Amino acid sequence: MGLLSEGLTQLLIPLAALVGLAFALLQWFLVSRVKVSGSYSDGNGYKDKLIGEAEEGVDSLEVTIKVAEIQNAISIGATSFLFTQYRYLSIFVGVFSAIIFLFLGSVKGFSTKSEPCTYNTGNTCKPALANAFFTTIAFLLGALTSVLSGFFGMKIATYANARTTLEARRGVGKAFITAFRSGAVMGFLLAANGLLVLYITINLFKLYYGDDWEGLYESITGYGLGGSSMALFGRVGGGIYTKAADVGADLVGKVERNIPEDDPRNPAVIADNVGDNVGDIAGMGSDLFGSYAESSCAALFVASISSFGISHDYTAMSYPLIISSMGIVVCLLTTLFATDLFEIKKVSEIEPSLKRQLLISTVLMTAGIAGVTFVALPSEFTLFSFGTNKAVKNWYLFFCVAIGLWAGLVIGYTTEYYTSNAYSPVQDVADSCRTGAATNVIFGLALGYKSVIIPVFAIAFAIYVSFSLAAMYGIAVAALGMLSTISTGLAIDAYGPISDNAGGIAEMAGMSHEIRERTDALDAAGNTTAAIGKGFAIGSAALVSLALFGAYVSRAGIETVDVLTPKVFIGLLVGAMLPYWFSAMTMKSVGSAALKMVEEVRRQFNTIPGLMEGTAKPDYATCVKISTDASLKEMIPPGALVMLTPLIAGTFFGVETLAGILAGSLVSGVQIAISASNTGGAWDNAKKYIEAGASEHAKSLGPKGSDPHKAAVIGDTIGDPLKDTSGPSLNILIKLMAVESLVFAPFFAAHGGVLFKWL
Repeated sequence: MGLLSEGLTQLLIPLAALVGLAFALLQWFLVSRVKVSGSYSDGNGYKDKLIGEAEEGVDSLEVTIKVAEIQNAISIGATSFLFTQYRYLSIFVGVFSAIIFLFLGSVKGFSTKSEPCTYNTGNTCKPALANAFFTTIAFLLGALTSVLSGFFGMKIATYANARTTLEARRGVGKAFITAFRSGAVMGFLLAANGLLVLYITINLFKLYYGDDWEGLYESITGYGLGGSSMALFGRVGGGIYTKAADVGADLVGKVERNIPEDDPRNPAVIADNVGDNVGDIAGMGSDLFGSYAESSCAALFVASISSFGISHDYTAMSYPLIISSMGIVVCLLTTLFATDLFEIKKVSEIEPSLKRQLLISTVLMTAGIAGVTFVALPSEFTLFSFGTNKAVKNWYLFFCVAIGLWAGLVIGYTTEYYTSNAYSPVQDVADSCRTGAATNVIFGLALGYKSVIIPVFAIAFAIYVSFSLAAMYGIAVAALGMLSTISTGLAIDAYGPISDNAGGIAEMAGMSHEIRERTDALDAAGNTTAAIGKGFAIGSAALVSLALFGAYVSRAGIETVDVLTPKVFIGLLVGAMLPYWFSAMTMKSVGSAALKMVEEVRRQFNTIPGLMEGTAKPDYATCVKISTDASLKEMIPPGALVMLTPLIAGTFFGVETLAGILAGSLVSGVQIAISASNTGGAWDNAKKYIEAGASEHAKSLGPKGSDPHKAAVIGDTIGDPLKDTSGPSLNILIKLMAVESLVFAPFFAAHGGVLFKWL
């Protein structure tokens, strides 16, 4: 036994979650002290007053009222889109719950008799029907938590965007703190919420399962499936929405009409700003929640069939939850460094401050993990490893978690190097714009492919070490290590879209050039941090899906996955193709929606008299409708591809072919995801580098509207669907197929492979 008693563990985990929630509320309270006025109601009957005290006296009351109006429009747009999306998703959840129940219930022909355990031999476990029922409940809880994570994140972001704009009048430091605090609200809400719901679910399920931990933790895997399936639709739907608007606004506004980004004359501008909230914030929130839920489920499942589960050592069993609890405490301390201990005075301090967050949280967390590992785990124990038991010491697991954590930092810093305009890769891409868009595209693609090298070595190193030390459990906790600082990671990540929105509001409200420069600086740093967030999401997805893959192989009773057998090899080939098929669907969806958007924006510029002169108002609502309709319609085929592949492969071709598919999709998905999101991020920042004109080199390429700038805008527009739709959705594809295969593994093992049985 470890030093920590069961009672203390039962107390500390929910306590950490509640501390996280309290801290999120405190940050929200601090953000809400920035007042915005011009009284209006946001449709829910609650009046919000937004007025900052202008220190510079430049911006009159009229501007502030405008800011409040724009914020209101963005908030209403985002809320109504998410509600419509959730209506569609509720149908999917209902249907899929029924599928889970029927498939898993039919494993033993819906019998209600107890049966001998699969791993803990000699004991009896609860019937398969009970597992089917509880897995379905866990799926619903995971889906609900995921949706709430995204929705609350969006609410906070739309609340904070105008406040960041108004604070920018008082200096860049004040605006930074407002945006960062709002990001922290989302980060802590999500981490604490995910932990609390999982903890409560385990304890409630225990009332029924009693000593049958094998069945208990097997049914908990439904929680990860629910979280990720919602994340998939959130990411794809939100990504299509935001990029259709963005591409439409950029192509007509900046390239054809030569008006600045976020100009209020541009009809697609509100849709573009709504899109930042539903795609980058709500989608990202659900996505990282899904990773977190799945890595916890994978670790818990493997532990439940190891000595922890068989000897009923609750504290050691809860090790994954204790790591997450420690993570909340560490991130809380880290956040204080950005908001209270160091003040930002200059624009050049923004990006280093955000990078410091990553480093501080990683260093503190390493110490935290060491403490937790020695307190929670017995000094020696055995872990299940493909049919054998592997003897492990507790300090092995410290290395597994720590290596995941540091691999995350390496991926984060590499991503930053390739996507920040402070370094040579992006500056080279910007320089290639001299000779037009074609060279820009060639350089950008090359940068993306090159940026895959170091992250893949980092992931490979983490996998080798953690697997050698602690088998599949080691990989699952390495993924948890990478995600243990999720609160800080999300705060940094949500900061980006909030700053982007703040800049948009400043431009639309016609605030002074100086303020726009400040929000641009916040936004450029936010672009890089968003790329870092995506790097984390992809790296953790690779580790999580490998851990889930291991759990699936154990659960499906496969002795070894042999690449040389035709069943497995055809699976590998098809699996490696799936990310391309999926990317093709999402890219095409963005393309066709953007096409409609471009035509609508052109139509308005050509037919509304006085629009270019600024005397007439554009029709924003039509553009919002185009984005909404396109994303709701287009999110279904890619979603169906991911959800149906494991079901079809497992049922018709059997568990071995499905194992091949999972391995293939993992191997090719990681590469495409990293290169797509870094290429897009680099093109975006190359454009910002030219626009900011901060160095002599950048001035020689500018100003806005020059030929190199137009070439950069084209690159940025091509990169938009890569970095915000296809890239980030791919990490959900690889995780979701793995967790779904794990949940349905008992069915596939019992009844799968129908075609090969006939042949």
